[in-house]
Amino acid sequence: MAINRSDNKANAPIENAAAGKPIAPMRQRLLLTWLVWMAYRLLALPIMISVFNPTSPDIIGGIAWQTLWLIPAFILTPVILRGRSPYMLLIGSMLTLVYLGASGVVLFTRFYGSSVIEILVYLLDFVLLFAINVWLFILLKRLPSMNNVVKQPRSR
Repeated sequence: MAINRSDNKANAPIENAAAGKPIAPMRQRLLLTWLVWMAYRLLALPIMISVFNPTSPDIIGGIAWQTLWLIPAFILTPVILRGRSPYMLLIGSMLTLVYLGASGVVLFTRFYGSSVIEILVYLLDFVLLFAINVWLFILLKRLPSMNNVVKQPRSR
């Protein structure tokens, strides 16, 4: 009896054959978190800081500053949308680690001189960036090997 195998890959979930773990849900999580962070950082953060900071900084100036600060993230957005190239995602991971470090420094400096609500605004930014980095690391682990080398067992 012959087995009829249908290679209908369009309907099958994208999976890494070696690990057997789905890649598509991780891409979706990364994409959603990325878009939420971009919108939060570009619009919500300057608006909330203007509202909750006693000096009431300019909202338009805050949005303009965040736009300048996010230029590398805007350039990286198509790579995150596709989520297929391990090399570019690795570069994106390094960039988001820089953003995470900067966000942590801002959070730390605000910790001693700001209100609790303002600290929570910066904490949410830090948590979103941390989640992006976690999803990127997991996605990179699930993607096929970058060099497609089959490792041979060590001979003793």
